[in-house]
Amino acid sequence: MKPHALEVIQSEHSTLAAVLRSLALMAEQGPSNEPERFFDVLRAMLFYIDEFPERQHHPKESSLLFPMLVRAEPQLQTVVAQLDKEHQAGEEKVRALQQKLLAWELMGDGRRARFIDTLQDYVRFYLEHMSVEEEHLLCAAPLLLSSHDWIELDRAFNSHRDPLATGIRDPSFERLFTRIVMSAPEPLGIGRAFESQAGQHT
Repeated sequence: MKPHALEVIQSEHSTLAAVLRSLALMAEQGPSNEPERFFDVLRAMLFYIDEFPERQHHPKESSLLFPMLVRAEPQLQTVVAQLDKEHQAGEEKVRALQQKLLAWELMGDGRRARFIDTLQDYVRFYLEHMSVEEEHLLCAAPLLLSSHDWIELDRAFNSHRDPLATGIRDPSFERLFTRIVMSAPEPLGIGRAFESQAGQHT
């Protein structure tokens, strides 16, 4: 049976991957005739990434999971060190994206390309990061970690669960996730798709 904490981590990875791909798709499509809704949804999605994966998910990996794996298999130190650096870089990258999105919204389409380019780089960076975690660490974890390790990991990853991944309501995130789910188009949300854009947003 797969350890519960491992299921949580992989579920949160899947949810984050869906958010990233939806962000990229929506940004490419542009605001159409609904710029207020468009920028509102993208802001909410970037805030989610900053607030949950960066502040909740990554610290648990870096402070608990990674050290456990290195203790069990010291040869993993190199890949763990790289992933830790990427965790730190991710915080700066998502905040830079938030700034560039605000610039696009307030300054017009002259700032659109900068946001799109930065977002595309960020999505590639993050998907590759999660792929390395899955391939090098998560696949090995069931073989390397003890039952005591998994009890500690279960306790940690059961706290502050990602409501977007679990569907479990969390009052502190209620407004944020309602905004994402109700406004973002499928498959991430249930909102209607943004219409084709006849002209550029200014």
